[in-house]
Amino acid sequence: MGFAVVFSLISCDKQRVFDEYQKIDGSWHKKQKIAFTFDQNDTVQRYNMFVNIRNNNDYPFNNLFLIVSMLQPNGVTKVDTLEYQMANPDGSLMGEGWSDVKESKLWYKENENFHQKGKYVVSIEQAVRETGKVPGMEQLPGVSEVGFRIEKTK
Repeated sequence: MGFAVVFSLISCDKQRVFDEYQKIDGSWHKKQKIAFTFDQNDTVQRYNMFVNIRNNNDYPFNNLFLIVSMLQPNGVTKVDTLEYQMANPDGSLMGEGWSDVKESKLWYKENENFHQKGKYVVSIEQAVRETGKVPGMEQLPGVSEVGFRIEKTK
């Protein structure tokens, strides 16, 4: 029985190429960039990329704004500003999990291939602003970890 459980856990994640998390200490400062570095040598295979967020009930908003930058091996950086819904209309957090900590797997890039072999660096920073206010949130509470994941497409 134990072997079957372990085998099923390993076999159902065959698409994973990269999956890493970094902890946040209680709140995410607006100048804190979370960076992930990986080597990519396959320029043919297509991939899906995700930003993973673990947050708890201290997260005060319905949505999340992120600035995601990808530094390519040739020195060119591509930047995306992304918005994600993080809570249901009743205010309860979306995502997976049984406790007050929820994990959200958020689409970053879909069906993309890497055009160059070499080292890539993905940097993620929060860009949340309160309604009607221009400056961003200095400290964003409720985010405990930020992750980045790459999966092969099927």
